Amino acid sequence: GSLYKIFLKRKLAIQKWKFGKNNDYEDLQLVDSVFYVLASSGDITRIKFYSADSLQAEIFKFPAEGKNEFESMFYDETTNSLNMICKDCEGDKKKSITTWAFNIMDGSYKISSLAIDISAIAKDLGLEKIKLKPSATAINPVTNELFILSSVNKSLIIVDQSGQVKEAYPLNPSLYKQPEGIAFTPNGDLL
Repeated sequence: GSLYKIFLKRKLAIQKWKFGKNNDYEDLQLVDSVFYVLASSGDITRIKFYSADSLQAEIFKFPAEGKNEFESMFYDETTNSLNMICKDCEGDKKKSITTWAFNIMDGSYKISSLAIDISAIAKDLGLEKIKLKPSATAINPVTNELFILSSVNKSLIIVDQSGQVKEAYPLNPSLYKQPEGIAFTPNGDLL
């Protein structure tokens, strides 16, 4: 339940803020000087700083009942929402994965129109079937494509804004033992 700021050019200079209790926190997004932290349950904590040592943390409970697990979220500026792709959600069917949108203006959740077709990913990877479990997501700021990393399947999937699979790449497990993070620089370099 702590947020850390690490200065890349100052050795051993680390700031730390406590925002919540121990939890299975999975992802972090910064939108207009406000931090959003995703818990695996789908709960989102909004963290606003008022000064260097003063913050307010507000928790938004995920509304769907049942077993739901998330590991990643990405910000969509066109809808002003954080989108979370199910890693393992009770309502998902074997043919697609659903996403949920969290509206940062009013703190509400809804099922997003973005659905990802699993069979297209399996086809691109040369597999008969696949159980996709997204572990990280990011939007390429140059192409606006969504990149999805799956640690379980050791794969990188690229989809357009409607969820149509454009490409899928297997990742070498000897190089990528547990790929769970992805980001882009402003010029579109993938990290």
